[in-house]
Parts: sequence; structure tokens; C-alpha cells
Amino acid sequence: MDTLITRHPAQRRILTVLVAAQVLSGAGLAAGITVGALLAQDMLGATSAAGLPAALFTIGSALAALLFARVSGLRGRRVGLAGGYLTGAVGALGVVIAAATDNAVLLFVALFVYGAGSSTNLQARYAGADLAAPQRRGSAVSTVLVATTLGAVLGPNLVTPTGELAARWGVPALAGPFILAVFAYTAAAIVLWVLLRPDPLLTARALPADPVASGNSSHNTRLLLIGTTTMVVIQLVMIAIMTMTPVHMRHHGHDLAATGFVIAVHVAGMYLPSPISGWLVDRIGRLPVVAASGVTLLAAGLVAGFAPAESTPLLTLALGLLGLGWNLGLVSGTALITDAVPVETRATVQGRIDMVIAVAGATGGMASGFVVASSSYPALSFAGGIIAFLLVPLVATRPRVRA
Repeated sequence: MDTLITRHPAQRRILTVLVAAQVLSGAGLAAGITVGALLAQDMLGATSAAGLPAALFTIGSALAALLFARVSGLRGRRVGLAGGYLTGAVGALGVVIAAATDNAVLLFVALFVYGAGSSTNLQARYAGADLAAPQRRGSAVSTVLVATTLGAVLGPNLVTPTGELAARWGVPALAGPFILAVFAYTAAAIVLWVLLRPDPLLTARALPADPVASGNSSHNTRLLLIGTTTMVVIQLVMIAIMTMTPVHMRHHGHDLAATGFVIAVHVAGMYLPSPISGWLVDRIGRLPVVAASGVTLLAAGLVAGFAPAESTPLLTLALGLLGLGWNLGLVSGTALITDAVPVETRATVQGRIDMVIAVAGATGGMASGFVVASSSYPALSFAGGIIAFLLVPLVATRPRVRA
């Protein structure tokens, strides 16, 4: 039997187009992660402000997700995704202008708009599943998600050359990755606008409905709580530690190339293990993978906290574990939420949960700078690891869930 059977003959083409767009957009996504905190710190002259960029583009991402999901529902994926990436490009351009003019207010507004690129990058995985055969939807989603890895890993490693380019243009070097984001997000938008035809969502609506089991008629509150808690915790912890790692490294003499490499490994950990995480969730169950997420994030916090400040290898290991723990929690938490909610209300409930998750990420981003300014990076790392480890007793006291 052909394992690549699709619902529609255009599915292979659609996945190819989405993969190309994700590779491009991944490079744009990496800019804010790599140097956003450093740029804010330089412009405001305060470590406590370093967490604001992550908070701003996380909040912007949440609002953009609602806006462009609605656009996609009305006009199709092509319009919604291309519009989201183009908005992210406008935000990145605003960051470059803010850095060149030393305008902090414009910087924060632009970072907020830049968040649209991040939310669109995640929404693209749904387009991969629109026309996939029911038995292949998981693989389709994983294909789109993993495609982000190439661009997202390449992006941070271009910090030095893009910084040199920015300096030649009379722009602060830290704005260089955002110049890359302008071109990357714009290119992704053009690829989708020109090539994402037929539109997967609009085409899927025209097809006969799939026979789907109705399942439970009401929410499984217990599973919904565990899934939501998992995704909130991993987002808060991941963004908090990730945001302050570049600041911590610069304080201890690391150059931008080393910082970019560490963040590249982190982003690879966030996306690259997706197929394995999905296999584990289906093979051994949702709750054991949630527990594995908590243990992995605890390990990340301990390694980051105990690592000598000058040790690039240990910080790289810590951030790689941080990405892996996030990925395990994202996949298992999403599966739990999907299991817990009947299909009639699933989209609405998931949208609300995504807003809560975004707020958690924004909180982690804002709080991280204040924690490090008032205490230390190791204290932040230890606290994050301990918070994440609370997922283990959360699932250990519950009956085993299989799906």
C-alpha cells in the first residue's frame, strides 16, 4: 500500500510549496530570538529591559494568530499565510529603522508587529493537513513543522555576516538579523501567494466530508487541564531561559557568532525532533511524554545554571535540551488537548488555549530580565527547571492515558 496516499492530487505540490516557505520563514523567525534581547538592552541601557522583545513579539504573535486565522477562514490559507508573513516583514523593517534612528518606542511597536511572522510560521502546519489523507495528517503536519528547522538554524549562524552588512549600511550590527528577516518573510509571502494554488483550505471545503467519529459530547476536563498546563509551563520556561541566554553570554565575553550557534542548536531542538516526538506520543502515550518534557527541561535548567559562564559547549547543551523539552511538551500537550475536546468546539477551545499560552510566553519574556537583573542567570535557569519538573507529579497522579 502506498504510504503517501493523499486526499487530493495537489497535496504533494502544496507540501512542497509550504516546505519552501517554511525554510525561508525560519530564517526570519530566528532574528528576534537571537538578538532581540541584546538590541533592546543596548537601546535602553538596562538588563531588565532585555526580556521585553520576547514579550512583545509573543503578544503580537497571539493577536496575529487570531487575525490571520480569521482571514484564512474567510479567504483561504494563501491569503492568510502570505498576509501574516508580509506583516512580519513590515515589523522586521520597523526594527531596523528603529535601531538606525535609536527610537525605542518604534522598536517596541515594530517588535509587536514582527510577531505576526512567528504565529504564521506555526499556522502553516495546519495548511499541510488540509488536503492530507486522514491517516497521513500527522506526517503532513510534521513535514511542515520540521521544514522550519533549516532556516531557523541557518539564521542565527548568519548573525555575524548580517551584522557586518548592517554596519556597512550605517545600521547597528545587532539589527543585521532583522534585515535578513525582512527578505526572508517577504520571500515566504511571495512563494505562498504565487504558488499555493489550489488553496488547500478552500479546496478541502469543497470535498466530501470525512467520516469522523463523534467521540465524547463534552470536554474531558482532566485531560484539557493537563494539556493546557503542559503547554503553558513549557512556553513560560523556554522563553524565559532562551531570552536571557544571549544576554548572559555577552556579559561573559562571548561574541555574536557563539551566541548565534547556541541559539541555532536551541531552535533545532525545538523543531527537528517533531517526528520522533509524535511517534513517542502515539507509541507510549501522551502522559509519559509530558513527564519526559518536564525531566528534560529540568536537565536544561540545571546544565544552564551550573555551566561555567565561559563554557560555550555546556550552554549549547543546555539550550539544546531546552528546545527538546519544549518540543516534547508541545506535541504531547497538543495531542492531549485534541483528545479532550469534541470536534464541534475544538477550534474555539484551542484558540483560547493558544491565547493563554501566548500570555505565558510573554510573562516569561518580561519576567526573565527582571529576575536576572535582581538575581542571576543561574537563578533563572534553576527556577525554570524546577517549575517544569512539576509536570512530572502532575501526570504521575493521573491515570495513564493512551490514544
